[in-house]
Amino acid sequence: MSPPRHFVSSVSRGEVLSLYREVLRTCRAFHHVNESGRPWNAVLRENARKEFEESRSETDPLVIARMLVVGRQSVQEIQRKFSQADKALEDRIVRDTSRR
Repeated sequence: MSPPRHFVSSVSRGEVLSLYREVLRTCRAFHHVNESGRPWNAVLRENARKEFEESRSETDPLVIARMLVVGRQSVQEIQRKFSQADKALEDRIVRDTSRR
């Protein structure tokens, strides 16, 4: 027996909002500017908002679940890459300062 439709919608809504907040937090890490001089965090924030707004009318629970999984994986991959880059930078700083 599947859960009532309103239950699926409210759970998915909470998950979507959680993912959206996580995307916005991740966007803050992009401090550099693009070729037009606009900060990447602003560009990414606008694009994220647009993507979420375009998907707002989706009602199929399977499609919503798939979008959530892909979105979560994408955010985690970006966070992992940032973490690796930070670690590499930290290692380089330690290595360069120890040579002096």
